Amino acid sequence: MDNLLTFSITVFTAFFAITNPISNMTVFVSLTQGADKKTKHDINKRSNIIAFIIVAVFVLLGKYIFELFNISIPAFKITGGILIFFIGFDMLQSKQSNVKTLDNVHVDENIAVSPLAIPILAGPGTIVTAMNFVSNVETIHIILVILIFGSMSLLTYFTFRLSDLIVKIVGHNVISVIGKIMGLIIAIIGTGMIIQGIKISFNLISV
Repeated sequence: MDNLLTFSITVFTAFFAITNPISNMTVFVSLTQGADKKTKHDINKRSNIIAFIIVAVFVLLGKYIFELFNISIPAFKITGGILIFFIGFDMLQSKQSNVKTLDNVHVDENIAVSPLAIPILAGPGTIVTAMNFVSNVETIHIILVILIFGSMSLLTYFTFRLSDLIVKIVGHNVISVIGKIMGLIIAIIGTGMIIQGIKISFNLISV
C-alpha cells in the first residue's frame, strides 16, 4: 500500500510539473483572447478531454508500441529522460516552444485540438512521462496513471476556467517564477530517468 502511495505521489508530481497548468493557463488566455464565455468553455472542455484520451491510449497501448517498434525499456528511459530534461532546461531558461508562440490567432474552436490538446497538454514530454511510468508494471499501476492524469485534466480544466481571475490576482511575474520551479522539477525527473535507464542497461537494477 505504501509503495502504491509513493508511486501515486511521484506520478502526480511528474504530471503536474510536465503539464504545468499554471504556466499553460497564460497560453490559454492568450489563445482565447476576445472569445465569449461559451466559446472559452467549449475550447477548455474539448482540449482537456482530447488530451486525456491521447495520453490514456498511449498508457494502455504503450507495451504494444514497444513491441511493434522493438523499443527496449532502457533505450526508452534514456531517450525520454533526455527529452524531458531539455524541456525542463528550456523552462529554466525562460524559453518558449515555437508551437506555443502564436500570433494573430483567430478565436476558432479548432485550437482546442491544436495547439492546446496537442502539443501543449499532451505533448511529447507528457506522453513520454506517462509511458515511462507504465513500462513493465502491474495493472494497478496502469490504472493509477490513467486516474492521476484524469485528475490533472480536471485540475487543468478548472485552472483554465478561472484563468482570467487568477492572472489578474496573481500576476504574470509570479506565474513566471512557478514556471521556472516546474522546469527544475522536470529536469530532475528527466535526469532520474536517464540514470535508471543506464542502471538497467548495465544490469545494476532489474526492469
